[in-house]
Amino acid sequence: MILVHHLNNSRSQRILWLLEELELSYDLRRYERDPVTNLAPPELAAVHPLGKSPVVEIDGRRIAESGAIVEFLCLRHGRHLLPRIGSDEYVTHMELMHFAEGSAMTPILLDLYAGRLGPAGAPLRPRIDQQLTSHFEFMERMLRPSGHFVLDDLSAVDIMLSFPAEIAVKKGRNQLLPRLTSFVEAMHARPAWHRAMERGGAYSFA
Repeated sequence: MILVHHLNNSRSQRILWLLEELELSYDLRRYERDPVTNLAPPELAAVHPLGKSPVVEIDGRRIAESGAIVEFLCLRHGRHLLPRIGSDEYVTHMELMHFAEGSAMTPILLDLYAGRLGPAGAPLRPRIDQQLTSHFEFMERMLRPSGHFVLDDLSAVDIMLSFPAEIAVKKGRNQLLPRLTSFVEAMHARPAWHRAMERGGAYSFA
């Protein structure tokens, strides 16, 4: 039994996508952001002390953090989405799994928060923009000729990096990042991605 605590407009959409790729049955418990503050509802704090999503319950065990959830599901149900342990590709896999929620998300979140400050956030803009460019260009370079990040087919890293890649495209960097743009288009063309959107609801980055 798998239960996903899913927050609208959040990175938990990736977990639904992975579950659809693995063709696993799951239940969905939806939570809606506050329309004014855009924050998660207080009900999520009863699920996990941080009050964030995604959180999954698998056989009665709650697991938080996107990367940990993806690793757990792939180890149990989707070994084909992971490189062989000990291989050079596995080292890259580990690097990029941590990059996805560590280095990549830091300037993205700072950009979001600075934008809400209006003119008060202006002093932060040059550094934030430089960091966004650096991280997006790194992702562009890391894509393999196959259009994937680690393997030459879908892997756990593709799922984790889909969110920052979508942000890059949403911010209008299509022409500067053609390979990353093609990656997003290819991921969005997958039937499992569309099934996840139907279950979790459309999301935006506004």
